Amino acid sequence: MIPTCIPRFRVLATLRCGWTDERASQIVEFALSLPLLVLFVVGIFDFSGAVSLKQKLTNAAREGARVAAADPANDLGNGSAKIAPDSVADAFQVVDNYLASENIADCGLSVGTFTATGLTWVFTATGSPCGATAAFVLTINRGCIQKVNAVNLVGTCVTIQYPYKWQFGSVSSLVGGKFTGPTSLTTTAMAFNEN
Repeated sequence: MIPTCIPRFRVLATLRCGWTDERASQIVEFALSLPLLVLFVVGIFDFSGAVSLKQKLTNAAREGARVAAADPANDLGNGSAKIAPDSVADAFQVVDNYLASENIADCGLSVGTFTATGLTWVFTATGSPCGATAAFVLTINRGCIQKVNAVNLVGTCVTIQYPYKWQFGSVSSLVGGKFTGPTSLTTTAMAFNEN
């Protein structure tokens, strides 16, 4: 319904009619609330994707730790600067195959380099085709010690640092915010050595 205004003073009547007209208020309300709605939706999808990815990485680390802990430890002295011991290579393959089965990019980890220090092997991706600034790092420690009831137990720890690129940051800048989340997701799993 169009409001009727009886003009006594033409300028005041025009202003008063404009202020009482509510025909376009929904468009203005929608334009004000749309950026926040988009921010919430993208945030929900981005954070749930990060939680889901971290759960898959935790499963991959757990499977790698189980395999390495079940392998004998007598081959650990046989590693060289170019070849990892069989028990470490088994854990690496299990993690890499698990990532492939979950359609998670290995970021070039299978052709990357590794360094060995004592009982710890660190595999690093040479390139980062995952599109993030952080590198993909897989650490396998066959001499991880955990104290349980005043007894030191030796196990295998597998740590995965996976690069993650947040979409939430670019959307938060639309509403004047700034979000810089962590550049990688980190997870660790441990299994006690059986042999």
